[in-house]
Amino acid sequence: MTKPSLPDLLHAAVSAVGGTERPGQVAMAEAVAEAIDDSSHRLIQAGTGTGKSLGYLVPALAHGERVVVATATLALQRQLVERDLPRTVEALHPQLRRRPQFAMLKGRSNYLCLHRLHEGAPQDEEEGLFDQFEAATPTSKLGQDLLRLRDWADETETGDRDDLTPGVSDKAWAQISVSSRECLGATKCAYGAECFAEAARERAKLADVVVTNHALLAIDAIEGAPVLPQHEVLIVDEAHELVSRVTGVATGELTPGQVNRAVKRAAKLVDEKTADSLQTASETFERVMELALPGRLEEIPEDLGYALMALRDASRSVISAIGNTRDKSVHDEDAVRKQALAAVESVHGVAERITAGSEYDVVWYERHDRFGATLRVAPLSVSGLLREKLFADRSVVLTSATLKLGGDFNGVAASMGLSPEGVEGEDVPQWKGLDVGSPFDYPKQGILYVAKHLATPGREGTRGDMMDELAELIEAAGGRTLGLFSSMRGAKAAAEELRGRLENPILLQGEETLGELIKAFAADPKTCLFGTLSLWQGVDVPGPSCQLVIMDRIPFPRPDDPLMSARQKAVEERGGNGFMSVAATHAALLMAQGAGRLVRATGDKGVVAVLDPRLATARYGSFLRATLPDFWYTTDRNQVRRSLAAIDAAATAEDK
Repeated sequence: MTKPSLPDLLHAAVSAVGGTERPGQVAMAEAVAEAIDDSSHRLIQAGTGTGKSLGYLVPALAHGERVVVATATLALQRQLVERDLPRTVEALHPQLRRRPQFAMLKGRSNYLCLHRLHEGAPQDEEEGLFDQFEAATPTSKLGQDLLRLRDWADETETGDRDDLTPGVSDKAWAQISVSSRECLGATKCAYGAECFAEAARERAKLADVVVTNHALLAIDAIEGAPVLPQHEVLIVDEAHELVSRVTGVATGELTPGQVNRAVKRAAKLVDEKTADSLQTASETFERVMELALPGRLEEIPEDLGYALMALRDASRSVISAIGNTRDKSVHDEDAVRKQALAAVESVHGVAERITAGSEYDVVWYERHDRFGATLRVAPLSVSGLLREKLFADRSVVLTSATLKLGGDFNGVAASMGLSPEGVEGEDVPQWKGLDVGSPFDYPKQGILYVAKHLATPGREGTRGDMMDELAELIEAAGGRTLGLFSSMRGAKAAAEELRGRLENPILLQGEETLGELIKAFAADPKTCLFGTLSLWQGVDVPGPSCQLVIMDRIPFPRPDDPLMSARQKAVEERGGNGFMSVAATHAALLMAQGAGRLVRATGDKGVVAVLDPRLATARYGSFLRATLPDFWYTTDRNQVRRSLAAIDAAATAEDK
């Protein structure tokens, strides 16, 4: 039997989803197939509307070996498993003569734990929530959530938190889920045979395509114990997010509350002397943290160093003692022991890591008005980890609408531990970059307007001229505005100011769930939606409701961001340009994502307005502009108002 051709397979898949075949999608599918065949790596930039999911799924399914697809967002995971994969598998079946199996796999805490549900969680005495269903009053929000979870447990086939609609609070979910460290293990657990997390793992072992998230991919790489099944091909979608997600997984933290919980959980399992030593260390740490001021700790202060060494040594003793004692008087002893061990091991791990003082770690204090101080430690870079763990023994395809920063792939490649494209050498993973473009005609569909006449944004204070500009642009557009702000403070200030000036409804992130806000924004063209980080990347509103995207300023990281500033300094110490490598690259990535909110379909038209003159005047402005879609560019404020008014008039006429 002759092997079906890739173009024929792609055509069948695109027809099945009611799509249109696009040259960029064909080029992408060919590049993915080539990478799989010669066990090499690809970075593929595929603009919005390319149909990149099918661009990688079709060659992956045709290949026949196991493939892992890792995405950053829940929305894309669901789209792949609930829509794209079922349709594609059916469409390809007549030619492939097989139906590849697929499954979704997440971290253990995403699944309902039947042991927790039925036996209750070992609790700290003053929390006293268990039996949690008895103690939480049915009229309280927590009580209602817990009762609904109990009913849902009888119906659900997956136990996956994301299948529960509507969702429940994190506090409620924590009562019926466990981390991998707290899990008893299927062989020791009375509910092991029915375990949802174990069932998901078993399905993944049998699947040809496993859909997971960046965080689980990072855990698989960092912790050494394989979570994902063996696979020959890894496809990382939304790959622009990978470095920050891996950094998040590799970041440790300590708080007085966390240490205190570990003390309480361990106290009932060890002798008094061992428990007292951890209690004393906990109190010392708490006193140090009361005086903590936010910022990076380039050297560990003596008092903190002493407190951390005491925590490290005391928690090590507790871990040994827990392992050597048994106490049958403790109800559900195995679960109590496992939870206590998990809590103490977490404290020990972070305390030991910080006291070890690796030059490759960054340590800092954060302070929250409500929760007090937190001590954090994060890797200065994850590039070495990714180079070693990601690109060995498998073919890797990294794809996103945003991988070329400043015009090439090398910046993103370097952040993942890859050498510049074309560099050869032993132990240097070979890769090729491909930009398959976009089906959209950006110069005709969009305008990039930079408000060159405005004052340069300062760190503090309101920007009166910017507020005037914002109001005039929204009026010219007739609403239809997505406002992307670099801080929540800026978004709130703009919403408060313009609600008093304009008749257009202004929605503000945080005043309702994100899903509800986006739904309301899409439903009424006169409405505006203002917000911060998640809106820069998470909004997909094609059509006339989003015809003006405004960025209040270039979204550089805060100068006092400990991790970003440490990374910048490290680049400078190696003789590089820290600002361009770190701050400008961070801003370019966000701006490209933000600008991508404007044109989501072939009929969309509008303006991306950047209210920061530095995009036009600063030396780095050309680097940032080269990362954005190829919109028609202007700094003429009158021209952009006329264009917005014309776009508004055309959309209004169409609505009638």
